Amino acid sequence: MSPLAGRRIVLGVSGGIASYKACFVARRLTEEGAAVDVVMTASAAEFIGPVTFEALTGRGVITSLWQPGRSLDHVRLGRDVDLIIVAPATAQVIARVAQGMADDFLTALLLARRAPVLLCPAMNDAMWERRETQSNIALIRATTHDPRPTTHVLGPATGPLAHGEGEGPGRMVEPEAIVAAAHRMITARPPWAGLRVVVTAGPTREAIDPVRVISNRSSGRMGYALARSAWRRGAEVTIISGPTALEPPPGCEVVRVETTDDLQSAVASVLPSTDVLFMAAAPADYKLSSPSRTKLIRDAGPAKLMLEPTGDVLASTAYWRKLGSLMVGFALETGDPVPRAREKLLKKQLDFIIANDATEPGAGPEAATNHVTIISRDGVEELPMLSKEEVAERILNRVGEELARRAGTAIPDAPRAGLPSLEGA
Repeated sequence: MSPLAGRRIVLGVSGGIASYKACFVARRLTEEGAAVDVVMTASAAEFIGPVTFEALTGRGVITSLWQPGRSLDHVRLGRDVDLIIVAPATAQVIARVAQGMADDFLTALLLARRAPVLLCPAMNDAMWERRETQSNIALIRATTHDPRPTTHVLGPATGPLAHGEGEGPGRMVEPEAIVAAAHRMITARPPWAGLRVVVTAGPTREAIDPVRVISNRSSGRMGYALARSAWRRGAEVTIISGPTALEPPPGCEVVRVETTDDLQSAVASVLPSTDVLFMAAAPADYKLSSPSRTKLIRDAGPAKLMLEPTGDVLASTAYWRKLGSLMVGFALETGDPVPRAREKLLKKQLDFIIANDATEPGAGPEAATNHVTIISRDGVEELPMLSKEEVAERILNRVGEELARRAGTAIPDAPRAGLPSLEGA
């Protein structure tokens, strides 16, 4: 179930060409089970009609403070909703919010609100870069002496602008990034909020010659799902990713690697400051002793490849781990994976290891589903066949219990008031 299911969200839409993207945001939020109340400014209605949002959300649209039956609704909504999203947030709306104006329903709601706000700027690059706009953004971001939950500014993105004016900063971020940020703002809480999490993902490749490589079937899906889930829960996430066709999750820093040596160096560089490591990558176990500098020619006859083992990245992390950090390994085996995984858990000094059988239908590295067993020093928990996204959620639930136990705290049921940053999302 989506973390947005049953939540009440206000989507504020102001008058910019990016207002068409707000339709996709409204649809996605509604599909995930949120009750979405759309508030449109007068200028937004010049770009897109309220009936469009009514059709997408199944709820009435608010367009005016004086709308019949909406008397004082800005106060009620400001008190009762879980999250307010303003997308797009034009330069005019940003200026009015920064100055505490309340001359229409949207700005009155933002002044009266008790819920956190996600502000998604969209405007021409020259307007965004103006000193006045930047001063207004700084005022909105400032939380000193403001008892209300934080306002987060997401974007703008850099890319093609309207009116054929080339590329620059000012585009509203894409709907998927907005929905992901909504997940984070709704669900971020201890023990994950503020933790530094590193996830390795995908295969590594070892050169045979300039054209050919030794690699494996890893798709990176499991690692990317873990990273996405950890970021939504409030962690600061770095993905160290081997070659994969997957789109990186919003908000996560991505470090690209090619070989197992690259992976080991990347892990070593970040591990001293890492609170939780998920070693979900599938490093190549062997490499050529001496890769060919030129392409091997088939007509020359069968090639003899002299292989040597690569370094054991997970075992080597014992030298760089932060005191009190938590290590999660993965064991992809053939046959019953549990005995071999238990050996790895102890040998590599891990807190958890996630084991699965590579030959089981629907559970291989290229599948969208997985059937895993979570093994710790305290016991074994076998999960049913699930999507890799759901497997990631179950793993983070279990690891979160251990984090909370070590901290001597209970996992709260509701988001905390101080939310982690969305900068760079």
